[in-house]
Amino acid sequence: MNIFVSNISFKVREQSLSELFSQYGEVASVRIIKDKETRRSKGYGFVEMPNDNEANAAIAALNGTNHQDRDIVVAEAKGKRETDSQPTNSAE
Repeated sequence: MNIFVSNISFKVREQSLSELFSQYGEVASVRIIKDKETRRSKGYGFVEMPNDNEANAAIAALNGTNHQDRDIVVAEAKGKRETDSQPTNSAE
């Protein structure tokens, strides 16, 4: 399951998030989203956990908790909606 994590400190690194989530199960990958120009964290990222039960346990336990002086928001990541990626036809 892909997990969305927001309101993370700009100082948080992938290793820190991996350690936090690994308390609840296997972590396959961690990616913190960074500004393309400055390479500074945008304050959110994604954690991939292959086991859905472990991922749900991590979400339930970590959502709203304080991590490095920030109350983090943890939820299942939602994919882009199909309608967002399809062109619209304004001639209809």
